[in-house]
Amino acid sequence: MAAKYQPNAPKTKSPGSVANGGTATQGQWGRAWEVDWFSLASVLFLLLFAPFIVYFFIMACDQYSCSLTAPVLDLASGRARLSDIWAKTPSVTREAAQLYTLWVTFQVLLYVSLPDFCHKFLPGYVGGVQEGAVTPAGVVNKYEINGLQAWLITHALWFTNAHLLSWFSPTVIFDHWIPLLWCANVLGYAVSTFAMVKGYCFPTSARDRKFTGNFFYNYMMGVEFNPRIGKWFDFKLFFNGRPGIVAWTLINLSFAAKQRELYGHVTNSMVLVNVLQAIYVLDFFWNETWYLKTIDICHDHFGWYLGWGDCVWLPYLYTLQGLYLVYHPVQLSTLHAAGVLLLGLSGYYIFRVANHQKDLFRRTDGRCLIWGRKPKAIECTYTSADGRKHHSKLLVSGFWGVARHLNYTGDLMGSLAYCLACGGGHLLPYFYIVYMTILLTHRCLRDEHRCASKYGSDWGRYTAAVPYRLLPGIF
Repeated sequence: MAAKYQPNAPKTKSPGSVANGGTATQGQWGRAWEVDWFSLASVLFLLLFAPFIVYFFIMACDQYSCSLTAPVLDLASGRARLSDIWAKTPSVTREAAQLYTLWVTFQVLLYVSLPDFCHKFLPGYVGGVQEGAVTPAGVVNKYEINGLQAWLITHALWFTNAHLLSWFSPTVIFDHWIPLLWCANVLGYAVSTFAMVKGYCFPTSARDRKFTGNFFYNYMMGVEFNPRIGKWFDFKLFFNGRPGIVAWTLINLSFAAKQRELYGHVTNSMVLVNVLQAIYVLDFFWNETWYLKTIDICHDHFGWYLGWGDCVWLPYLYTLQGLYLVYHPVQLSTLHAAGVLLLGLSGYYIFRVANHQKDLFRRTDGRCLIWGRKPKAIECTYTSADGRKHHSKLLVSGFWGVARHLNYTGDLMGSLAYCLACGGGHLLPYFYIVYMTILLTHRCLRDEHRCASKYGSDWGRYTAAVPYRLLPGIF
């Protein structure tokens, strides 16, 4: 989920893929044309087990006070059966279905019906109608960037309700957490299936599709590059940013309200998780225009991986720290809390400044200062699918001279801070750092494979100049 910057997104137009077959040609990008056995095995594993992984974590908190080993030991020893655990699991309720339907409808309305006005009075914020990167077929989509506005309106209404109107309890999300999980799964599978059918039957851009011949891979990774309804409703931008990321901070606030209801106070660990993750969420929406140049938008097609992942995986597993702290309120020592805060802010600083340096370098074509000096770059050439040669530059100054993906390193530092805020009592809060390490390492390798194919020997010169990927001196 979290968006990661793609430093080498193509800038030039080139013919895209041809529907229903073909071989990848030089200069094209996007997901794979052909599926090897390892990729297919990974796809099948995720399709079969990812929903159960989410259920396991949420069930462990609901029935076993967030212990990951207790349910396994109960099943292994015969003290419990799967049917017993399932029988204790809350089912979907009318209240949860109404709440979730209202939530998604409200976010859709904010997305398509309310043009952005924040960019008119917030200095430095770029919103309103913006252009995305060139797609493989040479299409340049336009987007109404209004995520920050949607986040502000949503949270203003939340706080107004909590302190003035009292239409619903601030703990409403926690109180319906598992019934809402079933609603999120329904939407995730529905939108993924619709995107699959749409890609085959009525695509937005027929040339921006890829078919591998394998149904499961196509379903998971997507067929269509930018599925849209009408002029503005872009599936990829909406589901990547809304409703999951807007909900992220609301979910944490609901967890904090529940902790206060149960114990009479909010612990400093819960405050840290709320603050550090809110910084990340606000950064995402402040830089939503920049997000149009990330891997998610520039390279990934829209399928189950993004559709279900943004509806279920992101809101349910990215918020495990707050959920854990409801069941296990942790009051950190002043030194521990200060260390977590410093780690989180340092990680955010590296993440943000590294991305800013890359963006500044691209926008000015290198006519800027990075760390007070004129930036250095590796001059590269590549050939697009139409046979034309193009020139590009790979930055080797600032954080990008320290490691090739130091923005990911900063992201991992922040992820670790969220987990450390929960103390060391259970493994569950640390799932996030394990997952993010796997995710970002995979993205790092995937990005570099793509760049090596694109730039050839020039990429070799770049990796010689910046030999490390994530950890200087180690990896």
